[in-house]
Amino acid sequence: MTYEDFEQDGLRARAEQALGELAQALIENPTLHDAVTAALGAREKALEAQQAAMSALNLPSATDVERLERRLRSFSQRLEDVEEAIDDLSRELGALRREGEKRAEKGES
Repeated sequence: MTYEDFEQDGLRARAEQALGELAQALIENPTLHDAVTAALGAREKALEAQQAAMSALNLPSATDVERLERRLRSFSQRLEDVEEAIDDLSRELGALRREGEKRAEKGES
């Protein structure tokens, strides 16, 4: 390890310690804590106001649109399942008709 490496390691350690102390001071600062709490509260109130305004205008929110999209996908999947079941029944009915026609032809012969 060279002297420059040793010096860089020492500088890095002092910088990390200084950043740690700064972070701790910021965390413990009641003014910063109050400011962050107020900002988060204001954000929540703004979201509530936005939702109320959109609701008053009868406009869907992003959550409403996502919920509707999920419901449409679910409905679409169910509809596909019903279509497949109808196709299966149609094939079975066709097979039964052909079988009945063959029996009828044999009975006439």
